[in-house]
Amino acid sequence: MKLVTRLASAVVLTLGLANASEFALDKAHTNVGFTVKHLMITNVNGSFKAYDANIDFDGVKKSFNSFSATVETQSIDTGIEKRDEHLRSEDFFFSEKFPKMTFEMKSYVADGDEGKMKGDLTIRGITKPVTLEVEDIAMIKDFDGNNRVGFTLKGKINRMDYDLKWNKALEFGGVAVSDEVKIVVDVQAKEK
Repeated sequence: MKLVTRLASAVVLTLGLANASEFALDKAHTNVGFTVKHLMITNVNGSFKAYDANIDFDGVKKSFNSFSATVETQSIDTGIEKRDEHLRSEDFFFSEKFPKMTFEMKSYVADGDEGKMKGDLTIRGITKPVTLEVEDIAMIKDFDGNNRVGFTLKGKINRMDYDLKWNKALEFGGVAVSDEVKIVVDVQAKEK
């Protein structure tokens, strides 16, 4: 009888651990970044300073039940204010009319400490499907005993798909800004 009780307790404990938890972003340890080629020779890096996300993560399965994010386009920061003002203008994000861009996960396939997250990305009111690689998923208890999860999202989009079409042709071929934009988001979140 004791063996049956122990087995039942182990099953209940395991099922309890398998339940996913909601996590809140630790914005001091999260970065929403991007890279784009300038003049076809160098990368320009930038980030967004105002964002939020809803994360439902299963630490046992290392899998996401849901993930959604909102980014304020006005908060773009490339380190050059004149360039940032241009990126906020109608030529690019048109922040006055489209103050937010969003991502909504549709599916997730886990592969150990990595996976593929598919979802809908909306910029300037245009929604397109994207696939993000999820890397380096790790969980830990912090100094206060809180569960934390960390991971990196990586992907690529064509900015032309979202009507971010400003560009200038270069005299000897090529353009001022590449169509391809690389997305790199480093996330740390604490269990609610």
